[in-house]
Order: sequence, then structure tokens, then C-alpha cells
Amino acid sequence: MSGRQQDIVADTGRAPPSRSDAEEGERKKPHIELRGIRKAFGSVEALRGVDLDIHRGECLGLVGDNAAGKSTLTKILSGTYIPDSGTIAIDGQAVRFSGPSSARKRNIEMVFQDLSLCDHIDVVGNLFLGREITRGPFLDGRTMLAEAREMLDALDIRIPRLTAKVAQLSGGQRQTIAIARAASFNPKVLIMDEPTSALAVAEVEAVLSLINRVKASGVAVILITHRLQDLFRVCDRVAVMYEGTKVAEREIADTDLQDLIGLIVGEGAKS
Repeated sequence: MSGRQQDIVADTGRAPPSRSDAEEGERKKPHIELRGIRKAFGSVEALRGVDLDIHRGECLGLVGDNAAGKSTLTKILSGTYIPDSGTIAIDGQAVRFSGPSSARKRNIEMVFQDLSLCDHIDVVGNLFLGREITRGPFLDGRTMLAEAREMLDALDIRIPRLTAKVAQLSGGQRQTIAIARAASFNPKVLIMDEPTSALAVAEVEAVLSLINRVKASGVAVILITHRLQDLFRVCDRVAVMYEGTKVAEREIADTDLQDLIGLIVGEGAKS
């Protein structure tokens, strides 16, 4: 024990925190803190003072009935909407987004429910849409193909032919491409809006496995879904929205399907 550590013990009667304790404390600090977020559209209050913490390397489920405020909250976090009031802090620093590009600069990405893919472009073209690699005035197709394969392999995504048009792919394959494109921007927060809706069982399994792999890489994942059973496969926490407020937050190990359904329909107590 160093002289400084001995002084701490003498003064307090306690040993100083170990390096692992310090690291654990740092890990528990929220990466993003939303406080008092409000948003109205005309006379309709979509959000009425929402607080939410987002941690690295975890999946946070965001659930609620239609018009509960889920999409509005995540669109504020991704820069699509600007809140009427409230604060957003990243690693303790207050930020204000002017649009999606400023949120992206802060490593926040969102995969929307419509995926925003171009059906008439191939897989490679969709992965590099808006950030194509060129050689002189021409597209560098060979480099983009090689990097696209590396990108998908890193996430264990299996697409046999990367030159196939996206319109020819299954719903699950299209979803994984949208997620891979967002993940390729090295996000620290990845928001997914209903990624398993309208997918076959095998495709749902593939997408959930992909979410777990993204989370394991240290990315904070926010999952909006009406498939409540999916929450218990990938989420660490669940936040429940009801009529523009966050009415509850649960560790996934401390809740069940019946509890969540009661909270979603407004039967549970605020906690």
C-alpha cells in the first residue's frame, strides 16, 4: 500500500477503492442522461417531462401502447425532433442536437421501422449509401465489395450474394442490412424501431442474435418493440411509456410479461 493509501486508511478507517471498484463505478455512470424532456405537437403533449438513462453495453427496451411517446422520445435522441424543453447530457456534458447529422456526430444511430433501404440498389450500394468509396471520378466497386463483406462478417451476418438487389432479399435479411449499415458508423447508441415486426420465426431469431452481438461490443441499444417476448431475450432493462410519461422502469430479471402488460395499459403503479 502506498503512503497516500496509508494516509487515507488512517484518516477514514477504510481502504481506498480498488481499481476494479473505480471501473465498476465508471461503468454504472449513464452514457446519456435525458431529463425533463417535453414535446408538444400543437395542443397534443407527446412527451410530458421524461427522464431516462442509457448505459453502455446494455439493451434498454422501450415499450408502450400506440401514442405513448416512444417514437417521439427516440426521434429527439436521434436529432429528428428538437425538444420543447429538457436536457440531454452525454458523459455528463450537455448537448443540443440541431438535426440527425449532429446526433450522428455524437455516435447516435437509428434504424427506422421502414429501414430506409433502396430496393433497386444492391447490398453493397445500400451499405455505402451516401458514403461511397471512389477512385478518381468513379466508384471503387472492388473496395466497397471487400469492405462490405468484412462489415457483415464482423457481425456474423450471412448474405450469400452482396451484388443482389435488396428487393430480392427476405425481410430478415433486409433488417440485418439496415442494422449493419447503422453499426458500421461505429455508434455508441443504436436505436431500433420494431426490428422484428412482420418477420418469420427464424428471421426474428437472427435479428435478436444480432442485437446481442452489437450489445456485446459495448454499444448501447434501445429497442422499441410490441413483441414483448423479445425483451426477455435481449434486454437488460425495460422502460414503460404511457401517455407521454415514463411510468415505470424495471430490470428485466425483476419483471414478467403480465407486469409489463399491466403497466402498458395503465394498470400498474408509477415506479
